[in-house]
Amino acid sequence: MALNRPLLITMGDPAGIGPEIIAKAFRDAPAELAGCVVAGDVATLRRASRLISGASALALPVVQLAAIGDWAGVPPRSIAVLQSCDLPDLAAYGQVSAAAGKSAAECILRAARATLRGEAGAMVTAPIHKEALALAGAAFARFPGHTELLQAEAAAFAGRGLTDMPVRMMLANDELKTVLVSIHLSLRDALDAVTVDSVLQTLQITHQSVRSASGSAPRIAVAGLNPHAGEGGLFGREEIDIIAPAIAAARAQGMDVSGPFAPDTVFMRARTPTGQASEFDVVVAMYHDQGLIPVKYLGVEQGVNVTLGLPLVRTSPDHGTAFDIAGTGKADASSLIAAVRMARRLAA
Repeated sequence: MALNRPLLITMGDPAGIGPEIIAKAFRDAPAELAGCVVAGDVATLRRASRLISGASALALPVVQLAAIGDWAGVPPRSIAVLQSCDLPDLAAYGQVSAAAGKSAAECILRAARATLRGEAGAMVTAPIHKEALALAGAAFARFPGHTELLQAEAAAFAGRGLTDMPVRMMLANDELKTVLVSIHLSLRDALDAVTVDSVLQTLQITHQSVRSASGSAPRIAVAGLNPHAGEGGLFGREEIDIIAPAIAAARAQGMDVSGPFAPDTVFMRARTPTGQASEFDVVVAMYHDQGLIPVKYLGVEQGVNVTLGLPLVRTSPDHGTAFDIAGTGKADASSLIAAVRMARRLAA
């Protein structure tokens, strides 16, 4: 991404590790964080900077911006912060609260609106706590997570309904990419969400998004829903009645789609270890854990969450708020740095 616009990083839940990994990213990867601005709370980021500095080191300075347009004048080795929320007091580490959830959501909205207006080139979101978001008031409680909140905001900005702006989650690292048919649903509800239309729509979004990013049509593998992809109907008919017709429709539209394959082996066939080729570029999985477990098993520190279908670039680390280690200085910023790197690549 050319440095004519900043990249916005949202603070995440201030009671979690989001502010800490942001400060560590600015400290450890200054070249990659050049041109990044934090949509967050200045006091919270100053606390995070002090946390990671250690007893004998100087904390990275936190520079408060009056406006996004001031980003280019921020001195090197500084954390630029745009005050984006109303957080009266510092959040207690590791504690769920409505105030923390509300501040995290306000930062997301500030960053999304700026990116939709073209004031920023992309946005990277630090982790939020879904229980805290649910406590944040009626304006936010209806959203299970980042993806749904950003979908609603983008649709409103475009003057469209939610159904006219379908989105999907892709989790990616250097070895594997997976896209999910459903996102934050109970397993019981996720099974009902596997329909011909939802699978076909996922294939369409995956094809278009990956092609736009890579410049070539992706080879898409589709995981079955049932063990052994149903074994010809012995273990369920979803592959026969739902998934196969969606694949056929996608092929008729010119997409390179194969499957449905047994979900316990298809991810290995799409994996690209260093120096090796794979059969597929991306796997479409039927529900959240089916697709995310294989990617996270390869290493949470390099996984990146990408929202497909939005009229903006949004990436995120593939881990959560880690309340159990918040405030200890132990959090790893690798996934956040990878998310910044991915956002730059997609926004270029």
